Amino acid sequence: MIRRFAAAALLLGVGAVLLVIAWPSLFGLAGAPVIAQLVSLRGLTSLVAILVAISLLIIAAVWAGGRRFLAGLAVIALGFTAINLAVLSSRGFGSDAPPAPADDELVVLAWNTLGDATGSDAIAALAIAEQADIVVLPETTEETAVAAAESMRANDRPMWVHTLEFDPELELKARSTSVLISVEVGEYARDDSVGSTTVLPSIVLRPISGDGPTIIGVHPISPVPGELENWRADLAWLDGVCEGERVIMAGDLNATADHFTVTDSGLGLGSCVDAALETGDGAVGTWPTRLPPLLGAPIDHVLVTPDIEIRSFRVITSEDGAGSDHRPVVARLLP
Repeated sequence: MIRRFAAAALLLGVGAVLLVIAWPSLFGLAGAPVIAQLVSLRGLTSLVAILVAISLLIIAAVWAGGRRFLAGLAVIALGFTAINLAVLSSRGFGSDAPPAPADDELVVLAWNTLGDATGSDAIAALAIAEQADIVVLPETTEETAVAAAESMRANDRPMWVHTLEFDPELELKARSTSVLISVEVGEYARDDSVGSTTVLPSIVLRPISGDGPTIIGVHPISPVPGELENWRADLAWLDGVCEGERVIMAGDLNATADHFTVTDSGLGLGSCVDAALETGDGAVGTWPTRLPPLLGAPIDHVLVTPDIEIRSFRVITSEDGAGSDHRPVVARLLP
């Protein structure tokens, strides 16, 4: 009797833990330690759960004494997987082809370059291939951004360069964020009055002429142990700054849709909605590149205010060997 009670209690405990991991927003725990990281990797944790369930069922088949208990664990693991797959399916696996290009589109490319690891040539080549008007480059120094812009200018695509560096000595290149803006979009100035994220820089750019969208290149800290408070503060800053009209926010957010808030227009931050979720690409992982896209974490985003039409969003997998641990993302917008 005691053994049965203990087994039932253990099954309930395991089930409760997996339910919190699979559906943390139900308990308000999406930003809790460990859970914040695990919920970002729904595809990977689902694969692990399936493998565990299969192993448990094999053991149960040959061990009669533990058959009921192991089968119960396997059922719980499969239930956990089912919840994750339902969430991922609702966000979309990015199978739809993008619409035909429009002349007045604004193309936004975002790529965390892992401290200039990709080099300027790869940045310029990708931006030219995608015909990018705005290129947001977390972990990219001014030197590399300028070199990329010079390459683009040589290919008849001149760009303005804006960089914010928290480490002027460049001992940590990751503490730099650069943004390239096509001269056709207009001239911009950095708005330092709204502040930035805490550990890694985020940059707010306003059009000097008053026309054109506000552009925000962001890079909040990741939710690693010791930085959770800063991570939460960074997301709160993003939530407050992505407000108003004609705002485009892009970069490595170190957050998935599970960490977003519910806006009037859908999941997002502030009044901004996520392009990936709006186009059915929200389950495609952007980090790390060593994992297949459907097993990775979708933490690189383009978000816009509702007055900007989202025409398409895509995670680019062709640059997985370029040196960064992040995949670039590109969105086509109609401001």
